[in-house]
Amino acid sequence: MARHLLVEIESWPIAGRFTISRGSRTEAVVVVARLEDGGLIGRGECVPYARYGESVESVAAAINAMADAVAQGLTRADLQAAMPAGAARNALDCALWDLEAKTAGAPAWRLAGLAEPRTVETAYTISLGSPEEMAEAAARAAARPLLKVKLGQAGDAERIAGVRQAAPNSRLVVDANEGWTPENLAANAQACADAGVELIEQPLPAADDTVLADFRSPVAICADESVHSRQGLEALRGRYDAINIKLDKTGGLTEALALAAEAERLGFGIMMGCMVGTSLAMAPAMLLAGRARFVDLDGPLLLARDRMPGLNYTGSLVSPPDPDLWG
Repeated sequence: MARHLLVEIESWPIAGRFTISRGSRTEAVVVVARLEDGGLIGRGECVPYARYGESVESVAAAINAMADAVAQGLTRADLQAAMPAGAARNALDCALWDLEAKTAGAPAWRLAGLAEPRTVETAYTISLGSPEEMAEAAARAAARPLLKVKLGQAGDAERIAGVRQAAPNSRLVVDANEGWTPENLAANAQACADAGVELIEQPLPAADDTVLADFRSPVAICADESVHSRQGLEALRGRYDAINIKLDKTGGLTEALALAAEAERLGFGIMMGCMVGTSLAMAPAMLLAGRARFVDLDGPLLLARDRMPGLNYTGSLVSPPDPDLWG
């Protein structure tokens, strides 16, 4: 019996509002690829991102377009050549990993030749808002050991100072989501240094990040929107100290594993990140989380509810997935 592909679009309400420099939303709309073969089911979830020219409709259509290839035995190696990096390929790639694991009766980490995943500590995101709103949110999350603070608008120095005062014992990383400019870069980076921030994600637009080659930052800088796959990674040396690996950018776990190895070879630190999605989207990333200095897999914590079964979150600790969820 040939494998069958089913594509599902799901909406998951966010607890409150999730805001970054590019806008706000109150729901996470995800696309799930479901592969059925001989009674076994493999699943992968992706989150389309307009910043990369993706929509829910375009991503669902791109996955559906692979139905014939899937029925004819599409492999993960075939998939890398057949689709570009992005959310659509991520859903299919992770579904193939899941199906392979179930077919082999072995966990995905073993099939990949990796160490068994372990429980890791994830960051918890503080959405962009007024300095007062962000300080209040940080105060509510002050017991969490690592906070990821969204910045990227005028007044960021006041925002990060307020967060630090409200959460004096939390480690901090900042994500500007391309919202700074060459003109305010130095002042904002210094404000982050004054607040004890350990990492700044994507301060400048990806198209303007050559400025970073001549900038001596007081805080380590991490590439997010500037890096998707291994292509172009070499060019980022001298601009960034670390890279944020997200499966929706790399187009799945297969390329993410290769990107992590190449990043380590080139001397980049690794952050394992995510879009706002359910535990099904986070589960494959757990295979790489143990190699990351910073883990940001808090997507399900930002939702009003998660799928069941989901990952087990205890405070900011997240445990590897049960096979019933993925892999």
